Amino acid sequence: METVLIKHLDHCTGRVVQVRGWLYNKRSSGKIIFLIVRDGTGLLQGVVLKKKTGDDVFALAEKVTQESSLKICGVVRKEPRAPGGFEMEVSGLEVIHMSEPYPISLKEHGVDFLAERRHLWIRSPRQSALLRIRSELEQACRDFFSEKDFVLADAPIITPNACEGTTNLFEVDYHGEKAYLSQSGQLYNEATAMALGRVYCFGPTFRAEKSKTRRHLMEFWMVEAEAAFFDFEENIKLQEELVSYLVKRVLENNRKELELLKRDTGKLAGVSPPFPRISYTEAVELLNKSGICFCWGEDFGAPDEAVISRSFELPVFVHRFPAKIKAFYMKPDPENPELVLGADLLAPEGYGEIIGGGQRIDELALLVQRLEEHGLSEEAFEWYLDLRRYGSVPHAGFGLGLERLLAWISGIEHIRETIPFPRTLYRMSP
Repeated sequence: METVLIKHLDHCTGRVVQVRGWLYNKRSSGKIIFLIVRDGTGLLQGVVLKKKTGDDVFALAEKVTQESSLKICGVVRKEPRAPGGFEMEVSGLEVIHMSEPYPISLKEHGVDFLAERRHLWIRSPRQSALLRIRSELEQACRDFFSEKDFVLADAPIITPNACEGTTNLFEVDYHGEKAYLSQSGQLYNEATAMALGRVYCFGPTFRAEKSKTRRHLMEFWMVEAEAAFFDFEENIKLQEELVSYLVKRVLENNRKELELLKRDTGKLAGVSPPFPRISYTEAVELLNKSGICFCWGEDFGAPDEAVISRSFELPVFVHRFPAKIKAFYMKPDPENPELVLGADLLAPEGYGEIIGGGQRIDELALLVQRLEEHGLSEEAFEWYLDLRRYGSVPHAGFGLGLERLLAWISGIEHIRETIPFPRTLYRMSP
């Protein structure tokens, strides 16, 4: 007998097949028991008829508990009213493991209760849908960069110095030496870009921010790209193409998941280049006109980004920030050296920043000056300075936060649901 995944049942109608999975829900009506089975790819309704299966199978169906692992076999047919759209007339049932009473019942539970049981919560349809969309986004990122001739070059997670200053770092002991969990792979991307031309890295990054908001995690994933000979405009164009590509992939391949999440896909359908742009100065003016007292020279917080992004239906670039609030490696704007050739991409609907990037300083003397201005050790960055000594070229790049992107595309409220096991300010388990 062929064993199939629920997602492939469309090719099995009228045939006897076996499905392996877990009991998601059960209901009975006299001599009929309905078993809702999930296998990670979808839901299947199994119908157990006492007069056809016999007493033993029917008794087992009555006994089996929520989240028990099992095998069911029988004839499959389409049934639009059934969860998943398919129904199986069960002729055989085998329980692999009879589950203990399951702690997460099919009712509303508090956030803390679910967070403590995250290892079980991810089995629910909503959480599983988010993880499937996340998987699609990760694969789509890799496909996009491969099509654009970018090479995947992994960056280290343990680093000897900070990428963007010495705050918000997780410090670790590296055999008696001080080291840090990486904030970003960007500096290493710059090195590999000088070898390979166009590169990206994709992995976890860490920020020890004392932030308890719906937009912050202590550990999150970033895809970071860097390209030799790219300038500010080419960098912006690449970001527009990437985000549009990712949205399109999810719309094409995750319609069922978006429907389950009740996402208004009409708001995503029009995401395509070019995206609107406003300068930092224009963004400050927008905030002040909105009734927010914001001083030029300050950095935007999450509420400020939300106000700005809600003013646009598409993702919006905010560009040319004051140099004093950006990282030491940002290239000054030739027309106004007090500004940098950097840009943040804010997602609409109040989701805020999903990408940060810009053109890098490629002149040795200026980079040394910037290190000094930021109070950073020139000695610690000698290897990074070497990139400006030996074949320096104009180059640019960016980092995209996977969880914030997923939150926006899925239309969910809190970022903690976008990663299998979130690390937040007050939680690092399970």
